[in-house]
Amino acid sequence: MPLTMARAGEVTSIKRVGGKDEVRRHLENMGFVPGTDVTVVSVNHGNVIVNVKEARVAISKEMANKILI
Repeated sequence: MPLTMARAGEVTSIKRVGGKDEVRRHLENMGFVPGTDVTVVSVNHGNVIVNVKEARVAISKEMANKILI
């Protein structure tokens, strides 16, 4: 399921990152790599704030939909 479906406070593991090559590289540079644990901090109108690799990152709904957990 996409990251946008996770609830706040839920710890999940990234299974796959989709999208075009440049989008995947951008997400991987931010720490969204398959096998990495992410914690959803909050979801606001589909936009997601997560903790990934000891950093807090905000991503849009479109980007979050490309991250499968």
